[in-house]
Amino acid sequence: MDLIELRSDTFTRPTPGMLQAMMNAHVGDDVFGEDPTVNELQTYTANLFGMEEALFCPSGTMTNQIAIMVHTRPGDEVICEALSHIYVYEGGGMARNSGVQPRLLPGDRGRISAAQVEEAINPDDVHRARTALVSLEHTANRGGGSCYNMNTLESIRALCYRHQLPLHLDGARIFNALQATGQNAAQLGSIFNSISVCLSKGLGAPVGSLLLGTSGFIKEARRCRKVMGGGMRQAGFLAAAGLYALKHQVLRLEEDHRHASILEKALHECRYVESVMPVETNIVIFNIKTPHTAADIAQKLLQQGIRVATTGPSQIRLVTHLDVTPAMIEKACAVIRRL
Repeated sequence: MDLIELRSDTFTRPTPGMLQAMMNAHVGDDVFGEDPTVNELQTYTANLFGMEEALFCPSGTMTNQIAIMVHTRPGDEVICEALSHIYVYEGGGMARNSGVQPRLLPGDRGRISAAQVEEAINPDDVHRARTALVSLEHTANRGGGSCYNMNTLESIRALCYRHQLPLHLDGARIFNALQATGQNAAQLGSIFNSISVCLSKGLGAPVGSLLLGTSGFIKEARRCRKVMGGGMRQAGFLAAAGLYALKHQVLRLEEDHRHASILEKALHECRYVESVMPVETNIVIFNIKTPHTAADIAQKLLQQGIRVATTGPSQIRLVTHLDVTPAMIEKACAVIRRL
C-alpha cells in the first residue's frame, strides 16, 4: 500500500528538474567564500528581500540560532510567542547556544501584537534581564500556518525601532505566507533586521536555509556558523536545489493551500473532530473529541495509508506539499470521512 505522507512538508523529494540542476552545479569551497552557486543563491535571496546579504546554512534551526547569537549577549531576554519554533522545537538552543532566556507571550494562533510586545519589554533595571530581541514566526507552525497582516508587522516594527530592539523573522514557510497574503518579499525585508528563509519545506529542496541581514550582521553570522559547525565545503550542489526551488516552485504553493482547504472541509464533516483551526496556508490542525485520542485516530489513518502527526493528546496536524497530488487528497478526504 502506497502511503500518503501528511506529517510534514519536510518529506518532499527533489523534482527531476531540481535533481538536474544539482548535478550541473558549479561548486567551490564555500568556507573560503568560493562556491559560485552558493554565492548566487545568497545574492539572489538577499536581493529578493531587498536586504544586503545572506548566508546559506544547513537548517532553519541553525539560521534562527545564529540570529539570536548575533543579536544578543548572555543574560538577555528574547520576546517570542509561547508556541514559537525557536522556543518549542530548537532543543533549548537559545539558552544553550546564546545564554539567553525567552519571554513567552500567549498568542492568537502563534501571532502576537505590538501591545503585547510593548508590555513585555523590561525596564532599564539591574534586577531585570535586558530585553534584546523580538522574534516573530510567519507562518506560525503551531498556529496552523497562520499569517501576520502587514499592519501588525508594521506596528511591531515601529515599536521595536522606538525601543532600539532588533526584530527577527523565523520565515520557515515565508513563501507560503507571501502566497497567501499577497505581501511581497521586499516589504518584509524593510520591516525585519534579520530573516530566516527555509528551502527544505514546501519549496522542496532537500537541505538548507538562508539567514538575511545587513553586511555587518552577516559577517558576524558567518563567524557564528563556523563555531556551530555549519560551514560546508562544496555546498553548491545543495544551493543549486535552493535556487531551482526559488525560481520554479514558489507559485505552486497555492496548490498546497488549496489541498489544505479541501482537507479542512472534510474534517468539519467528521463526528470525531472537535474543532479545526482556520486554514490559511498548507497546515491543517484539528482537535479530537473524547473518548477518542489523537494517537487512536492517527493509528486508524495509518492503517488506511495516511500518515499524520500528533501534536498533543487530542491534536493532529496535516501538512500538504508538492508530493501530495489531487488524487491523494481525494483519497485522504474519503478515509477521514469514513473513520
